[in-house]
Amino acid sequence: MTINQLQDEIIADFEFFGNDWDEKYEYIISTAKTLRTLETAHKTEQNIIKGCQSQVWLHGYLDDQKRLVFEADSDAIITKGLVAMLIRVLSDHTPKEIVEADIYFMDAIGLKNHLSPTRSNGLLSMLKQMRLTALALSNQ
Repeated sequence: MTINQLQDEIIADFEFFGNDWDEKYEYIISTAKTLRTLETAHKTEQNIIKGCQSQVWLHGYLDDQKRLVFEADSDAIITKGLVAMLIRVLSDHTPKEIVEADIYFMDAIGLKNHLSPTRSNGLLSMLKQMRLTALALSNQ
């Protein structure tokens, strides 16, 4: 699936809940449970996302087909769900696709209006780090 198709899936999932943000938060929490466990070896200072209120570790690597695979973990369940949604959208795509992608699902589902300012800034920091990782690996 393309990045836009994955974003559209998330938007459709959120539309299912209407204006019920309790159910939307439950969806984010359930999404957190889809993340594979991040190996302790990747929970390093280098992999911590700066600008997040909670601790978030993000690790990215190129697979055999030169697609970028992201893994992450967080000590906060909502934050873990947010990074899981970003991983769902961006992981398994080429670095070029990630760098050039228009990430619109966050605005479309109203995340910025329903997250605290620090959590919203953290979400943007996660996206920024994913793009920086893609940029760094784009020439490999």
